[in-house]
Amino acid sequence: MSNTDSFIDEVTEEVQRDKLYAALRKYGWIGIVVVVAIVGGAAYNEWSKAKAAAVAQANGDAITAALTAGGDDASARADALASAGVTGSARIIADMVRSGELHAAGDVSGAIAALAPYTVDATLDAIFRDLAILKTAMIGAADIPPEDRIAQLAGIASPGAPYRLLAEEQIATAQVELGDIEAAVAGLRAIAQDVDATEALRRRSLQMIVALGADPIAQ
Repeated sequence: MSNTDSFIDEVTEEVQRDKLYAALRKYGWIGIVVVVAIVGGAAYNEWSKAKAAAVAQANGDAITAALTAGGDDASARADALASAGVTGSARIIADMVRSGELHAAGDVSGAIAALAPYTVDATLDAIFRDLAILKTAMIGAADIPPEDRIAQLAGIASPGAPYRLLAEEQIATAQVELGDIEAAVAGLRAIAQDVDATEALRRRSLQMIVALGADPIAQ
């Protein structure tokens, strides 16, 4: 009886092996494709990272070289940055640095023009777009009417915006130019009491309030 059971077990195992081999012959290619896809995907991912790192390094080197080539001449540094061949998102950084160099060289209109494309680009990350708007308002403080600066800055002074408090500070400055001292003081008090304000920003706000002849603490 045991011999019969052993024979049946052997036959059963043989049948199962035959089925397994048949399945492997029929569907084994799927496993191979999956393995190749995983290995290929990992290799592509590493290649992409290496390529991105190389591009970032090249852009950083190009910006550094442009700033070095210009020496102590801000205008020359701005020209070198314009022709540095920086690509991708690093181009935004290069243009913002170039804007600062143009401003340092006394070319306010050129500085604002360098930032202009980014202030109206709705597809751009708010970190860059809002910074371009903020820098434009600060650089153009002597040339852009205060009411226009307030209108520009209002859009980046909303809750959650990356430069909200700095925008509110610039709005208060523009309100002072318009003679609206009460609104400016109210805005500065709000900044000084904001938990997100840095110590330097809080100190500047309080100093401005005192300079305007008002009490730093609301009555």
